[in-house]
Amino acid sequence: MREIGVFTGSAHPELAEEICLNLGVDLSPAHIQRFSNDCLLVQLGANCRQRDIYLVQPIVPPVQEHLMELLLMLDAARGASAAHITAVIPHYAYARSDKKDAPRISIGGRLVADLLATAGASRVLTMALHAPQVHGFFSIPVDHLTAIGELAQHFVGRDLSNTVVVSPDLGNAKPATQFARLLNLPVAAGSKQRLADDRVVIDAIVGDVDGKNVIVLDDEIATAGTLIELLDRLRERRVRKISLACTHGLFTGKAIQRLAAQDDIEEIVTTNTVPLAPEKLLPTMDVRSVAPLFAEAIRRIHLGESVSSLFVSPATEG
Repeated sequence: MREIGVFTGSAHPELAEEICLNLGVDLSPAHIQRFSNDCLLVQLGANCRQRDIYLVQPIVPPVQEHLMELLLMLDAARGASAAHITAVIPHYAYARSDKKDAPRISIGGRLVADLLATAGASRVLTMALHAPQVHGFFSIPVDHLTAIGELAQHFVGRDLSNTVVVSPDLGNAKPATQFARLLNLPVAAGSKQRLADDRVVIDAIVGDVDGKNVIVLDDEIATAGTLIELLDRLRERRVRKISLACTHGLFTGKAIQRLAAQDDIEEIVTTNTVPLAPEKLLPTMDVRSVAPLFAEAIRRIHLGESVSSLFVSPATEG
C-alpha cells in the first residue's frame, strides 16, 4: 500500500483516520483555508505524482461547503499529476435529487456527478445511494457498497422468531429484502406518498405485522418524519418491540427530539458514514463502523481485485 495517498476534508476526518488505520497507511495532511472574500483554498500536503489518490469526504451538512472542498481536493490532486483519483463519498447527499418530479427543477444528483468527473475524479466509491438510478448518472466507474451486512450483524444471535423487517416504502423494499434474507425473516413495507421534503403520508402497511416485533430498515434518517408516520401505522397493527436500522444517520432538524419522544423504540442502529455529534447520540443508539468495509474496497481497487463481492454482503455469521 506504499503508493497510495489518502486525504480528507473537514466533513468526517475521524472516519478517514479509521479507514487509514485499517489500511495500515498514514492519513496525508490537507490544508483548508478560507480567504477574506469567503473563497476556499485546499492544499494537499503530500506527494501525489503518479500515485493512486483517495479523497475521503462524505457530502454532509453543510453540504455545499463539503462538496466544494471535495471538488477543490480533486482538482488539486489532478493538478499534482496523480495517476488515479478516487472520490470516497460514504454519503452522497445529492442522491435524493434523482428525478424531475416538478416543473423547471434541476436533477442535482446528475449535475454533482458531472462536477466530480470534471474536477478530476476517475472513480467514485460510495455507499447506499438513495436511489439506484443515481449510479447511472456518473460517466466514471462507481463502486456502490452496502452496509446491510454490518447492520444485520447487530441482530445476529437474537431470538427473531416473531420478527418482521419493515421498509418505510416500496422503493426501499429490495434492500429490506436483502437484509431480511441475511436474518431469515419475512418483509413488510409501507405504502408512502411524499407531500413535502419533511412531510409524508403512509396509508397502509403491506404485509403481516400484527402482533410482531419489527425491525424498520431505511437507507437514511433525516428529519425522521417518515419514521414517525410509519410508527403510527405500525402501532395501529399492535406491533410489539420496535427497532430502527439505517445506514446514514443524519438526524437533522428535530429528528433526535422526535425519536427520543418515542418510548417504544428499543434501539436505533446506524453507521458512521456521517459524523454524529455527542448531542445526537441517544442511549438507545448503536453506531457501527463501515471503515473496514471502505478500507477493503480501497485495497481491492488499488490491487486490481474484484470489488463486486462487497456490493451484496454475504450471510452473516454469529
